[in-house]
Amino acid sequence: MITLKPINTENFYECLDLTVAENQQRFVADNARSLAEAWLFGDIALPFAIYKDDVMVGFVMLDLDYFANGTKVCALWRFMIDKKYQGKGYGKSAMLEVLSYVKDVINPKIFRTSVVPGNDAARRLYIGLGFVPNGEFSGGEEVLIMDCLH
Repeated sequence: MITLKPINTENFYECLDLTVAENQQRFVADNARSLAEAWLFGDIALPFAIYKDDVMVGFVMLDLDYFANGTKVCALWRFMIDKKYQGKGYGKSAMLEVLSYVKDVINPKIFRTSVVPGNDAARRLYIGLGFVPNGEFSGGEEVLIMDCLH
């Protein structure tokens, strides 16, 4: 079973050891940078380790500081599955857990993410889960959104 657990003193270093394949490194920041940003922006960053049973297989971080025209928006800031655990369906299962958490706990109107051009696997995953391109680009990345009020 896939679960999300907060990053803490017991799993911090294990999270730092997670990596993606070399050809994927241009698509996502390493976890050291993500955890540094989570510390720096602690009031808006929500980092989690992704576990398959008792094994850490990935990392996800949400951004709780998006408001567009007064609308509550949550963003998927970072998402990665370690290279040893890719291709096993953990990414999709983890995103389903993230979606459940976002809808049940954060309850935004919109859930937003972005994809680096060329990261076709991530784009397919997000679109398969119900995200849609909104025609916007941010920092050179394509923005995808999901209306959470359905």
